[in-house]
Amino acid sequence: MTRKIAIVGAGQSGLQTGIGLLKAGHEVTLLSNRTGEQIRAGKVMSSQCMFDRSLQTERDLGLDFWEHDCPPVEGIGVTVPNLEQPGEKLIDWAAPLDSKALSVDQRIKMPSWMDEFERLGGDLRICDVGIEELEELAAAYELVLVAAGKGEIVRMFERDEERSCFDKPQRALALTYVHGMTPKEPYSRVAFNLIPGVGEYFVFPALTLSGPCEIMVFEGIPGGPMDCWGDVTTPQEHLQRSLEIISTYAPWEAERCKQVELTDENGVLAGRFPPTVRKPVATLPSGRKVMGIADALVVNDPITGQGSNNSAKCSRVYLDAILARGDQPFTEEWMQQTFETYWQYASQVVAWTNSMLRPPAPHILELMGAAQGSDSLASLLANGFDNPPDYMPWWLDEEDCRRVIESHMQQGAA
Repeated sequence: MTRKIAIVGAGQSGLQTGIGLLKAGHEVTLLSNRTGEQIRAGKVMSSQCMFDRSLQTERDLGLDFWEHDCPPVEGIGVTVPNLEQPGEKLIDWAAPLDSKALSVDQRIKMPSWMDEFERLGGDLRICDVGIEELEELAAAYELVLVAAGKGEIVRMFERDEERSCFDKPQRALALTYVHGMTPKEPYSRVAFNLIPGVGEYFVFPALTLSGPCEIMVFEGIPGGPMDCWGDVTTPQEHLQRSLEIISTYAPWEAERCKQVELTDENGVLAGRFPPTVRKPVATLPSGRKVMGIADALVVNDPITGQGSNNSAKCSRVYLDAILARGDQPFTEEWMQQTFETYWQYASQVVAWTNSMLRPPAPHILELMGAAQGSDSLASLLANGFDNPPDYMPWWLDEEDCRRVIESHMQQGAA
Protein backbone atom coordinates (compact mmCIF):
# COMPACT_ATOMS: atom_id res chain seq x y z
CA MET A 1 0.00 0.00 0.00
CA THR A 2 1.26 3.48 -0.90
CA ARG A 3 1.40 5.87 2.06
CA LYS A 4 1.39 9.65 1.71
CA ILE A 5 4.15 11.20 3.84
CA ALA A 6 5.55 14.74 4.19
CA ILE A 7 9.01 15.57 5.55
CA VAL A 8 10.08 19.05 6.64
CA GLY A 9 13.83 19.57 6.33
CA ALA A 10 16.39 18.58 3.69
CA GLY A 11 19.28 17.45 5.86
CA GLN A 12 20.80 14.01 6.48
CA SER A 13 17.74 12.42 8.10
CA GLY A 14 15.05 14.17 6.03
CA LEU A 15 16.55 13.34 2.65
CA GLN A 16 17.73 9.85 3.60
CA THR A 17 14.28 8.94 4.96
CA GLY A 18 12.49 10.52 2.00
CA ILE A 19 14.61 8.65 -0.54
CA GLY A 20 14.16 5.39 1.38
CA LEU A 21 10.37 5.85 1.37
CA LEU A 22 10.33 6.63 -2.37
CA LYS A 23 12.35 3.49 -3.08
CA ALA A 24 9.76 1.52 -1.09
CA GLY A 25 6.98 2.87 -3.31
CA HIS A 26 5.51 5.60 -1.10
CA GLU A 27 4.41 9.10 -2.09
CA VAL A 28 6.72 11.66 -0.45
CA THR A 29 6.75 15.45 -0.32
CA LEU A 30 9.88 17.08 1.10
CA LEU A 31 9.96 20.75 2.11
CA SER A 32 13.18 22.74 2.32
CA ASN A 33 13.70 26.43 3.05
CA ARG A 34 16.62 26.49 0.61
CA THR A 35 17.26 25.25 -2.90
CA GLY A 36 20.20 22.98 -3.66
CA GLU A 37 21.96 25.94 -5.28
CA GLN A 38 21.47 28.07 -2.16
CA ILE A 39 22.86 25.28 0.05
CA ARG A 40 25.86 24.87 -2.26
CA ALA A 41 26.55 28.61 -2.18
CA GLY A 42 26.07 28.93 1.58
CA LYS A 43 28.16 28.45 4.70
CA VAL A 44 29.45 25.09 5.87
CA MET A 45 26.93 23.48 8.21
CA SER A 46 28.81 20.83 10.19
CA SER A 47 31.85 18.58 10.34
CA GLN A 48 29.81 15.40 9.56
CA CYS A 49 32.46 12.68 9.99
CA MET A 50 30.49 9.47 9.40
CA PHE A 51 31.62 6.05 10.54
CA ASP A 52 31.05 2.71 8.83
CA ARG A 53 27.67 1.65 10.26
CA SER A 54 26.18 5.03 9.37
CA LEU A 55 27.74 4.92 5.92
CA GLN A 56 26.17 1.49 5.46
CA THR A 57 22.69 3.00 5.86
CA GLU A 58 23.58 5.25 2.89
CA ARG A 59 25.04 2.38 0.86
CA ASP A 60 21.87 0.35 1.42
CA LEU A 61 19.87 3.10 -0.31
CA GLY A 62 22.40 3.62 -3.13
CA LEU A 63 23.39 7.03 -1.75
CA ASP A 64 27.14 6.44 -1.36
CA PHE A 65 28.03 8.74 -4.25
CA TRP A 66 31.41 9.86 -2.82
CA GLU A 67 32.86 6.58 -1.58
CA HIS A 68 35.82 6.81 -4.01
CA ASP A 69 36.33 10.60 -4.10
CA CYS A 70 36.29 11.42 -0.39
CA PRO A 71 39.66 11.05 1.39
CA PRO A 72 39.24 8.34 4.03
CA VAL A 73 39.56 8.75 7.77
CA GLU A 74 41.54 5.63 8.66
CA GLY A 75 42.03 5.96 12.41
CA ILE A 76 41.49 7.85 15.66
CA GLY A 77 44.24 9.46 17.74
CA VAL A 78 44.13 11.11 21.17
CA THR A 79 46.65 13.58 22.59
CA VAL A 80 46.54 15.28 26.00
CA PRO A 81 49.16 18.04 26.39
CA ASN A 82 51.08 18.72 29.57
CA LEU A 83 50.02 22.29 30.31
CA GLU A 84 52.84 22.69 32.84
CA GLN A 85 55.46 21.89 30.19
CA PRO A 86 54.40 23.52 26.89
CA GLY A 87 55.03 21.30 23.87
CA GLU A 88 55.09 18.12 26.01
CA LYS A 89 52.38 15.42 25.78
CA LEU A 90 50.96 13.53 28.75
CA ILE A 91 49.02 11.10 26.56
CA ASP A 92 49.53 10.32 22.88
CA TRP A 93 48.21 7.30 21.00
CA ALA A 94 46.44 6.35 17.76
CA ALA A 95 44.70 3.25 16.42
CA PRO A 96 43.33 2.29 13.00
CA LEU A 97 39.60 1.98 12.40
CA ASP A 98 38.40 -1.44 11.27
CA SER A 99 36.56 0.34 8.43
CA LYS A 100 37.17 3.83 7.11
CA ALA A 101 35.09 6.88 8.01
CA LEU A 102 34.19 9.65 5.54
CA SER A 103 33.25 13.32 5.81
CA VAL A 104 31.47 14.85 2.81
CA ASP A 105 30.67 18.57 3.05
CA GLN A 106 26.88 18.86 3.31
CA ARG A 107 27.04 21.58 0.64
CA ILE A 108 27.96 18.74 -1.74
CA LYS A 109 25.80 16.00 -0.29
CA MET A 110 22.44 17.66 0.28
CA PRO A 111 22.02 19.24 -3.19
CA SER A 112 22.97 15.90 -4.81
CA TRP A 113 20.49 14.03 -2.65
CA MET A 114 17.80 16.62 -3.44
CA ASP A 115 18.37 15.91 -7.13
CA GLU A 116 18.16 12.17 -6.45
CA PHE A 117 14.94 12.65 -4.46
CA GLU A 118 13.35 14.39 -7.45
CA ARG A 119 14.76 11.88 -9.93
CA LEU A 120 12.99 9.13 -7.97
CA GLY A 121 9.68 10.98 -8.24
CA GLY A 122 9.65 12.88 -4.96
CA ASP A 123 7.85 16.22 -4.68
CA LEU A 124 10.43 18.79 -3.52
CA ARG A 125 9.01 22.14 -2.42
CA ILE A 126 11.05 25.19 -1.49
CA CYS A 127 9.28 27.19 1.21
CA ASP A 128 9.43 28.25 4.84
CA VAL A 129 7.32 26.03 7.07
CA GLY A 130 5.63 27.44 10.15
CA ILE A 131 2.66 26.32 12.22
CA GLU A 132 0.15 27.24 9.52
CA GLU A 133 1.95 25.18 6.87
CA LEU A 134 2.29 22.26 9.28
CA GLU A 135 -1.47 22.33 9.81
CA GLU A 136 -2.02 22.08 6.05
CA LEU A 137 0.46 19.20 5.79
CA ALA A 138 -1.04 17.33 8.75
CA ALA A 139 -4.49 17.60 7.16
CA ALA A 140 -3.30 16.36 3.75
CA TYR A 141 -0.75 13.64 4.66
CA GLU A 142 -0.90 10.44 6.69
CA LEU A 143 2.37 11.26 8.48
CA VAL A 144 4.37 14.46 8.86
CA LEU A 145 8.02 14.18 9.96
CA VAL A 146 9.85 17.29 11.17
CA ALA A 147 13.55 16.92 10.38
CA ALA A 148 14.48 20.61 10.66
CA GLY A 149 16.65 21.31 13.69
CA LYS A 150 15.87 25.01 14.29
CA GLY A 151 13.06 27.57 14.37
CA GLU A 152 9.56 27.82 15.72
CA ILE A 153 8.42 24.41 14.54
CA VAL A 154 11.15 22.63 16.51
CA ARG A 155 10.21 24.60 19.63
CA MET A 156 6.80 22.90 19.42
CA PHE A 157 8.51 19.71 20.57
CA GLU A 158 8.65 19.87 24.35
CA ARG A 159 12.04 19.65 26.02
CA ASP A 160 12.37 16.36 27.89
CA GLU A 161 13.56 17.49 31.32
CA GLU A 162 14.48 13.99 32.49
CA ARG A 163 16.60 13.20 29.45
CA SER A 164 18.22 16.65 28.99
CA CYS A 165 21.19 17.08 31.33
CA PHE A 166 22.12 20.64 30.32
CA ASP A 167 20.10 23.81 29.87
CA LYS A 168 22.86 25.90 28.32
CA PRO A 169 25.69 25.41 25.82
CA GLN A 170 28.66 23.42 27.14
CA ARG A 171 31.12 24.52 24.45
CA ALA A 172 31.85 27.50 22.20
CA LEU A 173 32.07 25.85 18.79
CA ALA A 174 33.94 26.70 15.60
CA LEU A 175 34.78 25.04 12.29
CA THR A 176 37.54 25.92 9.85
CA TYR A 177 37.81 24.15 6.46
CA VAL A 178 41.35 24.32 5.04
CA HIS A 179 43.54 23.17 2.18
CA GLY A 180 47.29 22.60 2.49
CA MET A 181 47.57 20.80 5.84
CA THR A 182 50.33 18.20 6.14
CA PRO A 183 48.66 14.75 6.37
CA LYS A 184 48.99 12.54 9.42
CA GLU A 185 51.30 9.54 8.97
CA PRO A 186 51.32 6.56 8.66
CA TYR A 187 47.52 6.73 8.24
CA SER A 188 44.92 9.49 8.19
CA ARG A 189 42.89 9.99 11.34
CA VAL A 190 40.72 12.14 13.52
CA ALA A 191 43.40 13.77 15.68
CA PHE A 192 41.77 14.61 19.03
CA ASN A 193 43.58 17.03 21.31
CA LEU A 194 41.99 17.16 24.76
CA ILE A 195 43.24 20.27 26.56
CA PRO A 196 42.33 20.23 30.28
CA GLY A 197 40.42 23.29 31.42
CA VAL A 198 40.48 24.81 27.92
CA GLY A 199 38.54 22.54 25.58
CA GLU A 200 39.13 20.26 22.63
CA TYR A 201 40.60 20.60 19.15
CA PHE A 202 40.22 17.88 16.56
CA VAL A 203 40.95 17.71 12.87
CA PHE A 204 40.41 15.19 10.06
CA PRO A 205 40.32 14.84 6.26
CA ALA A 206 37.14 15.55 4.30
CA LEU A 207 35.79 16.38 0.85
CA THR A 208 34.56 19.90 0.15
CA LEU A 209 33.44 21.84 -2.94
CA SER A 210 37.04 22.52 -3.98
CA GLY A 211 38.28 18.98 -3.36
CA PRO A 212 40.01 17.15 -0.46
CA CYS A 213 40.50 19.28 2.65
CA GLU A 214 40.88 19.09 6.42
CA ILE A 215 38.22 20.21 8.87
CA MET A 216 39.45 21.88 12.06
CA VAL A 217 36.93 21.67 14.92
CA PHE A 218 37.25 23.80 18.06
CA GLU A 219 35.33 23.12 21.28
CA GLY A 220 36.03 25.82 23.89
CA ILE A 221 34.86 25.63 27.48
CA PRO A 222 32.56 28.69 27.90
CA GLY A 223 34.42 31.61 29.42
CA GLY A 224 37.80 29.96 28.82
CA PRO A 225 40.61 30.90 26.44
CA MET A 226 39.14 28.92 23.51
CA ASP A 227 35.80 30.77 23.86
CA CYS A 228 37.24 33.50 21.65
CA TRP A 229 35.19 33.89 18.48
CA GLY A 230 32.95 36.85 19.39
CA ASP A 231 35.24 39.54 17.95
CA VAL A 232 36.08 37.67 14.73
CA THR A 233 34.50 39.48 11.78
CA THR A 234 36.08 38.02 8.60
CA PRO A 235 36.94 34.53 7.32
CA GLN A 236 40.67 35.40 7.35
CA GLU A 237 40.44 36.54 10.98
CA HIS A 238 38.70 33.23 11.75
CA LEU A 239 41.59 31.31 10.17
CA GLN A 240 44.13 33.41 12.05
CA ARG A 241 42.37 32.79 15.37
CA SER A 242 42.29 29.06 14.61
CA LEU A 243 46.05 29.01 14.06
CA GLU A 244 46.70 31.06 17.22
CA ILE A 245 44.74 28.54 19.31
CA ILE A 246 46.61 25.50 18.07
CA SER A 247 50.04 27.13 18.21
CA THR A 248 49.33 27.91 21.88
CA TYR A 249 47.72 24.64 23.00
CA ALA A 250 48.71 21.99 20.42
CA PRO A 251 51.97 23.12 18.79
CA TRP A 252 52.49 19.69 17.16
CA GLU A 253 49.27 20.41 15.23
CA ALA A 254 50.50 23.89 14.30
CA GLU A 255 53.49 22.20 12.62
CA ARG A 256 51.05 20.67 10.12
CA CYS A 257 49.49 24.06 9.33
CA LYS A 258 52.34 26.10 7.87
CA GLN A 259 50.83 26.13 4.37
CA VAL A 260 47.09 26.16 5.16
CA GLU A 261 44.53 28.39 3.51
CA LEU A 262 40.74 28.49 3.72
CA THR A 263 38.91 26.26 1.26
CA ASP A 264 36.52 29.16 0.56
CA GLU A 265 35.09 32.24 2.24
CA ASN A 266 32.14 30.17 3.49
CA GLY A 267 34.37 27.46 4.99
CA VAL A 268 34.08 28.86 8.54
CA LEU A 269 31.43 28.67 11.23
CA ALA A 270 31.12 29.64 14.91
CA GLY A 271 28.26 29.28 17.38
CA ARG A 272 26.96 27.39 20.40
CA PHE A 273 23.88 25.44 21.43
CA PRO A 274 22.72 23.44 24.45
CA PRO A 275 22.63 19.65 24.07
CA THR A 276 18.90 18.85 24.25
CA VAL A 277 16.47 15.93 24.10
CA ARG A 278 12.88 16.69 23.10
CA LYS A 279 9.68 14.66 23.22
CA PRO A 280 8.90 13.06 19.85
CA VAL A 281 5.31 14.19 19.23
CA ALA A 282 4.08 17.78 18.86
CA THR A 283 0.41 18.72 18.95
CA LEU A 284 -0.72 21.42 16.53
CA PRO A 285 -3.44 23.96 17.50
CA SER A 286 -5.95 21.80 15.58
CA GLY A 287 -5.04 18.79 17.73
CA ARG A 288 -3.31 16.99 14.86
CA LYS A 289 0.06 15.35 15.62
CA VAL A 290 3.42 15.67 13.90
CA MET A 291 6.55 13.65 14.66
CA GLY A 292 10.16 14.78 15.07
CA ILE A 293 13.14 12.87 13.74
CA ALA A 294 16.90 12.86 14.46
CA ASP A 295 18.32 16.19 15.63
CA ALA A 296 14.93 17.84 15.79
CA LEU A 297 14.67 15.65 18.93
CA VAL A 298 18.18 14.65 20.05
CA VAL A 299 20.90 17.30 19.70
CA ASN A 300 24.34 16.30 20.94
CA ASP A 301 27.38 18.49 21.27
CA PRO A 302 29.75 17.65 18.37
CA ILE A 303 32.57 16.68 20.77
CA THR A 304 32.10 12.97 19.89
CA GLY A 305 31.28 13.53 16.21
CA GLN A 306 27.96 11.70 16.33
CA GLY A 307 25.52 14.21 14.76
CA SER A 308 25.28 12.91 11.18
CA ASN A 309 25.80 9.35 12.43
CA ASN A 310 22.78 9.66 14.71
CA SER A 311 20.72 11.15 11.88
CA ALA A 312 21.53 8.25 9.55
CA LYS A 313 20.80 5.63 12.22
CA CYS A 314 17.57 7.36 13.29
CA SER A 315 16.48 7.45 9.65
CA ARG A 316 17.01 3.67 9.43
CA VAL A 317 14.88 3.07 12.55
CA TYR A 318 12.05 5.29 11.30
CA LEU A 319 12.16 3.82 7.80
CA ASP A 320 11.94 0.28 9.13
CA ALA A 321 9.04 1.25 11.44
CA ILE A 322 7.09 2.98 8.65
CA LEU A 323 7.54 0.05 6.27
CA ALA A 324 6.53 -2.43 9.00
CA ARG A 325 3.35 -0.45 9.68
CA GLY A 326 1.68 -1.68 6.50
CA ASP A 327 -1.66 0.10 6.11
CA GLN A 328 -2.22 0.80 9.81
CA PRO A 329 -2.56 4.45 10.89
CA PHE A 330 0.44 6.35 12.25
CA THR A 331 -0.96 6.90 15.73
CA GLU A 332 0.60 8.91 18.53
CA GLU A 333 1.36 5.64 20.31
CA TRP A 334 3.21 4.38 17.21
CA MET A 335 5.16 7.65 17.01
CA GLN A 336 6.18 7.37 20.65
CA GLN A 337 7.18 3.72 20.30
CA THR A 338 9.21 4.38 17.14
CA PHE A 339 11.16 7.10 18.89
CA GLU A 340 11.73 4.86 21.94
CA THR A 341 13.24 2.24 19.62
CA TYR A 342 15.71 4.87 18.41
CA TRP A 343 16.26 6.15 21.97
CA GLN A 344 17.53 2.71 23.06
CA TYR A 345 20.53 3.49 20.85
CA ALA A 346 20.62 7.30 21.14
CA SER A 347 20.46 7.33 24.95
CA GLN A 348 23.86 5.64 25.08
CA VAL A 349 25.34 8.13 22.62
CA VAL A 350 23.94 10.97 24.75
CA ALA A 351 25.39 9.49 27.96
CA TRP A 352 28.82 9.05 26.36
CA THR A 353 28.84 12.50 24.77
CA ASN A 354 27.67 14.24 27.95
CA SER A 355 30.42 12.49 29.93
CA MET A 356 32.98 14.06 27.58
CA LEU A 357 31.60 17.53 28.25
CA ARG A 358 32.18 17.30 31.99
CA PRO A 359 35.60 17.46 33.67
CA PRO A 360 37.04 13.99 33.05
CA ALA A 361 36.56 11.42 35.79
CA PRO A 362 39.82 9.88 37.09
CA HIS A 363 38.99 6.49 35.56
CA ILE A 364 38.55 8.09 32.10
CA LEU A 365 41.97 9.76 32.35
CA GLU A 366 43.36 6.41 33.43
CA LEU A 367 41.65 4.75 30.45
CA MET A 368 43.09 7.27 27.99
CA GLY A 369 46.55 6.87 29.48
CA ALA A 370 46.37 3.07 29.49
CA ALA A 371 45.58 3.04 25.75
CA GLN A 372 49.18 4.21 25.18
CA GLY A 373 50.38 0.85 26.44
CA SER A 374 47.78 -1.43 24.87
CA ASP A 375 47.05 -1.68 21.16
CA SER A 376 43.87 -3.65 21.85
CA LEU A 377 42.55 -1.01 24.25
CA ALA A 378 43.41 1.79 21.80
CA SER A 379 41.55 -0.15 19.09
CA LEU A 380 38.52 -0.58 21.35
CA LEU A 381 38.40 3.17 22.03
CA ALA A 382 38.90 4.11 18.37
CA ASN A 383 36.29 1.74 16.99
CA GLY A 384 33.66 2.67 19.57
CA PHE A 385 33.02 5.85 17.58
CA ASP A 386 31.30 3.62 15.02
CA ASN A 387 28.97 2.18 17.68
CA PRO A 388 29.09 4.06 21.02
CA PRO A 389 26.95 1.45 22.87
CA ASP A 390 30.15 -0.66 22.78
CA TYR A 391 31.45 1.71 25.50
CA MET A 392 28.56 0.94 27.80
CA PRO A 393 28.08 0.43 30.64
CA TRP A 394 31.74 0.28 31.64
CA TRP A 395 32.64 3.81 30.42
CA LEU A 396 30.47 5.37 33.13
CA ASP A 397 31.38 2.98 35.95
CA GLU A 398 34.75 3.31 37.69
CA GLU A 399 35.08 -0.33 38.72
CA ASP A 400 33.90 -1.72 35.39
CA CYS A 401 36.24 0.62 33.52
CA ARG A 402 39.24 -0.48 35.58
CA ARG A 403 38.36 -4.11 34.88
CA VAL A 404 38.37 -3.36 31.14
CA ILE A 405 41.75 -1.62 31.45
CA GLU A 406 43.23 -4.53 33.43
CA SER A 407 42.00 -7.18 31.01
CA HIS A 408 43.57 -5.34 28.07
CA MET A 409 46.84 -4.71 29.89
CA GLN A 410 47.05 -8.40 30.82
CA GLN A 411 46.25 -9.35 27.21
CA GLY A 412 49.14 -7.16 26.07
CA ALA A 413 51.52 -8.70 28.62
CA ALA A 414 50.55 -12.28 27.76
